[in-house]
Amino acid sequence: MTHSNHDQHGDHHTHGAHGGCCAPKGAAVDAGAVLRDPVCGMTVDSAAAKPTSEYGGRLFHFCSEGCRTKFQAEPQQYLTATDPVCGMSVDRSAAEHFVRHEGQGFYFCSAGCKAKFEADPLKYLGDRPAPQPMPKGTQYTCPMHPEIIRDKPGSCPICGMALEPMGVPSGDEGPNPELVDFTRRFWVSAALSIPLLIIAMAPMVGLSFENLVSDRTKSWAELALASPVVLWAAFPFFHRGWDSVLNRSPNMWTLISLGVGAAYLYSIVATLFPDIFPHQFRGHGGAVPVYFEAAAVIVALVFLGQVLELRAREKTGSAIRALLDLAPKTARRIAEDGSETDVPLDSVKAGDRLRIRPGNAVPVDGTVLEGRSSIDESMITGEPLPVEKVEGDTLTGGTLNKNGSLIMRAERIGAETTLARIVELVAKAQRSRAPIQGLADRVSFYFVPAVVLVAITAFVVWAIFGPEPSLIFAIVSAVSVLIIACPCALGLATPMSIMTATGRGAHAGVLIKEAAALERFASVDTLIVDKTGTLTEGRPKLTDVIAANGFPEDELLGLAASLEKGSEHPLAEAIVEGAAARGVAITDASGFEAVTGKGVSGTVSGKTVALGNAAMMRDLGIDVSTLSPNAETLQGDGKTAMFVAADGKLAGIVAVADPVKATAAEAIKALHDSGLRIIMATGDNERTANAIAKSLGIDEVRAGLLPEQKAALVEELRAKRAGVAMAGDGVNDAPALASADVGIAMGTGADVAVESAGITLVKGDLNGIVRARTLAQATIGNIRQNLFFAFLYNMLGVPVAAGVLYPLTGMLLSPMLAAAAMSLSSVSVIANALRLRTLKL
Repeated sequence: MTHSNHDQHGDHHTHGAHGGCCAPKGAAVDAGAVLRDPVCGMTVDSAAAKPTSEYGGRLFHFCSEGCRTKFQAEPQQYLTATDPVCGMSVDRSAAEHFVRHEGQGFYFCSAGCKAKFEADPLKYLGDRPAPQPMPKGTQYTCPMHPEIIRDKPGSCPICGMALEPMGVPSGDEGPNPELVDFTRRFWVSAALSIPLLIIAMAPMVGLSFENLVSDRTKSWAELALASPVVLWAAFPFFHRGWDSVLNRSPNMWTLISLGVGAAYLYSIVATLFPDIFPHQFRGHGGAVPVYFEAAAVIVALVFLGQVLELRAREKTGSAIRALLDLAPKTARRIAEDGSETDVPLDSVKAGDRLRIRPGNAVPVDGTVLEGRSSIDESMITGEPLPVEKVEGDTLTGGTLNKNGSLIMRAERIGAETTLARIVELVAKAQRSRAPIQGLADRVSFYFVPAVVLVAITAFVVWAIFGPEPSLIFAIVSAVSVLIIACPCALGLATPMSIMTATGRGAHAGVLIKEAAALERFASVDTLIVDKTGTLTEGRPKLTDVIAANGFPEDELLGLAASLEKGSEHPLAEAIVEGAAARGVAITDASGFEAVTGKGVSGTVSGKTVALGNAAMMRDLGIDVSTLSPNAETLQGDGKTAMFVAADGKLAGIVAVADPVKATAAEAIKALHDSGLRIIMATGDNERTANAIAKSLGIDEVRAGLLPEQKAALVEELRAKRAGVAMAGDGVNDAPALASADVGIAMGTGADVAVESAGITLVKGDLNGIVRARTLAQATIGNIRQNLFFAFLYNMLGVPVAAGVLYPLTGMLLSPMLAAAAMSLSSVSVIANALRLRTLKL
């Protein structure tokens, strides 16, 4: 299941002095109160000139014109919401506690109710109406058999897997309807199976109901409890089993259908016609055993495995939603007469003039017409330093404007934008993933026909050669074979190991999102790593101060920091923070001026100070030849070197760099020792990338890559039959993370990178990759052991159930013993999976 993100949209707004809940018109806004858009749940800054609407003597605030329009059409619909935990009515426009879960917003009366909901959302959503369906026209395909395409959700006719939606999601679709349906069926199955087990198994532990109810009454009670499970809850299993027969593709659903059906039908016959059974088949007290509990427990256990698998696959959609949330919902359009209005993003057309205000995201791809500003493009390039944009430069939708105002011309909109292409790459890669259950399906392909053949053979042989009544012996033998062969343990083999492994990994800072990631990571031989935020800290820091011409270092750094104090550029912030950390005095500068592409200048303590590159120094007539070798050395080490001049005289150099993480070198060595080839793939320049790669001993460098080029690198390596893992932390890494055999995200990075990856390292520590590989190999080994246990009891029990020992020992495996053996195989699988809790990473 996808974890809920608190106020996923509202976090982009200011949470400072919010307005009061819906104050009366004209009323003052209370500082510190939450002001929330009653339509979408976003928090709104009352001072941000957002749309408002009056209703019932109250003033409501909205994040966009679209939300205000919806409110004005049906205001009563958006006034209050029901707390899903306690049932209290909550004022939507003033709710302090809000969670967005699977595309829906939920409002809470208190932090306690919100915490309970986040801990177990399904507990409070069980009685809610079914979610809205996928967008009209959505088609569905099988991850393992892409040739299967359907207009409706369902199961694959070949392998029985749930079909998944094709195309690029819109970001507002509801949760997987099969997950909702299977969860409901699981809880019903589990609730009815518990009393069935108590009734059926009580005699085995010395309890008896003989003095309370008769055996006939118990049988009828079990029939009443098991019938909803078998006839309603298990219907999808029978449907899949029937499809597997029609398509001549036997799988686990074939056996589950046969086992459950045989146990249920046999028990009905035993309940309705107990007198036809000879004494050999009667239990204690002469009662004919029934196996309703076996049928119901099989269904409940298989549903447990299915729900766990579907929850993991459901999370993949949140990567798409995280990407789509990068684009603003509205754009500020400039009309021909110069007037400006906020319009919904989908109404923007190519050629429109748009204003990008400080702090706003760029809505679509286009070109700067007027203005100058710094744009944070880390979502595309991974480079932490903002890029200066002036007239004629290109802008990318979803990137963030820092401190200047720009007017742009919209050129690529909708599906043509860079962000939309990234979304499409992630969606395509996620649909292509195959589940680890494929191993069980491959074994089932041969195992199922063999079991059916044994059951038929046992029936025929006993019907011809068995003791009287031979037909009853034949039926009981065939039913015993089908029950003991029912692969309920097979349905638990993978989910139980994955559940245990994910818990163990979480304690070691390794979060696992899907079973397939563990399977693939255990065998990959190539690791691609991003630079910024993965190998490096992701934030520039002051590294070097080189003084010249008699200037003391502290004075040089003080001049540079004082000049940069008023700048919001990350390089400036690094210099100011570095000076403060060294205890250097920082004063105010006057006459500050930024020269695009060269540097800055101003007056500090009466001195004319300039800071910038060699070109700026040349323009000022300052000779930098004495320090040029130092600058080249610093640049060769991947640092940004800036010359500083005071009163027309060269004062020295300050250098800034994104430092390599302290744990990177140790982790790279350990990964090399584990047999991995390591490639750095970065959007940064080649000189910086090579410098870092050389210091860490990385095998290969690919620099200057865009998101689609990183994904292409993954495909290039996979075409050479390499097993590829990708480690990154930015939006620009998302397509490659999703395309790789396994994606590994730094938990300190962008949400979309985390959602696109199968494995997340909570602390962003590369040593976590080593721990993840150990966990992956141990988990896959554990799953294979579970599959062995699941089939071992079948291989031993099926011949006995068929009656091969009867001529020698007179022993015949009754359906009750078959059901016990089936349960024992499940217990063995669960116990083995729990061993992963003590795995040493």
